[in-house]
Amino acid sequence: MSRLLSSKPARTVLSIWAWFALGVTVFVMIPIVAVVRLVTAPFDPGAYQAGRMFRRIGVIHEKLNPLWTFTVSGTVPDDPRRPYVVVANHESFVDILLICHVPMEMKWMSKSEFFKIPFVGWGMLLAKDIKLVRGDKKASAQALLDSRDRLEDDVSVMIFPEGTRSKSGELGEFRDGAFRIAIQAGAPILPMAVLGTRDALIKHDWRFGHVHAEVRLLDPIPVDGLTKDDVADLRDRTRTVIAETLDAMRVERASAGRAS
Repeated sequence: MSRLLSSKPARTVLSIWAWFALGVTVFVMIPIVAVVRLVTAPFDPGAYQAGRMFRRIGVIHEKLNPLWTFTVSGTVPDDPRRPYVVVANHESFVDILLICHVPMEMKWMSKSEFFKIPFVGWGMLLAKDIKLVRGDKKASAQALLDSRDRLEDDVSVMIFPEGTRSKSGELGEFRDGAFRIAIQAGAPILPMAVLGTRDALIKHDWRFGHVHAEVRLLDPIPVDGLTKDDVADLRDRTRTVIAETLDAMRVERASAGRAS
């Protein structure tokens, strides 16, 4: 079955269905997100509930896409309202849909271009995701302030510290922003390792790939007592933890493949 689903004809037919299903899911869900935001706005300034509803799009689409199987592993925080600065490696656009399966709300720091996409961008605004305008220092400073506001509303913030998707599949260098925010806000870092999404949507090919992708939640890294002088050390420690976990996940997959 796996070989059949990986064939080009099967991927073509199933991808047509999956794109259609994604479009319909977004079209149906955004008005629901708007209603949830309207009803909960008076007592939910951080748009936690609207955000959770918006992330359901990723969960629903995976169920409707025969080419994808997503798994969440590791330990999910006991208190979903304990705010973290969540960081993960970035393999693919599909990382977003995979991380939507983690049962806690987080506000995504995303490029401003995504907010201009009809329906999707509206959902991001309703969910109070964080707009990042690259090359604009004033807008970047505002994104940092918005991140702190979300954390103060007891909602986690999600940032890809590599800044962009990995072109080679190897883990890139991490930027300082996420770690500076964590130290300033006193919010622990919650590292995640993502594996398997790289081939879910191959560059220059509209067809989806047949993949099993996994996001693994790692132990939080406290920031108590840290100052701006500790940003680089916190950044490097977090990157090391994610890199080691990715190596372990690859070994696990290779062993499982040989066993089957």
